[in-house]
Amino acid sequence: MLFLQTHKLTIIGVLIGAVGGYLYYYHIGCVSGTCLITSKPLNSTLYGSVMGGLFLNMFQKENTKQS
Repeated sequence: MLFLQTHKLTIIGVLIGAVGGYLYYYHIGCVSGTCLITSKPLNSTLYGSVMGGLFLNMFQKENTKQS
């Protein structure tokens, strides 16, 4: 449960990115099938989730304990 609380923004970014990646595949996609990212829904969804997670991870504060 502590993991979910500390990485909340990253998890939200992954979920939003996955939905966005799939929507990009569905609405725009690649007609010829030669595009690396948008040729398959799995590729597009995974790419979107990675980008979403990395993007929102930038805004997450890092807790550092100083002794």
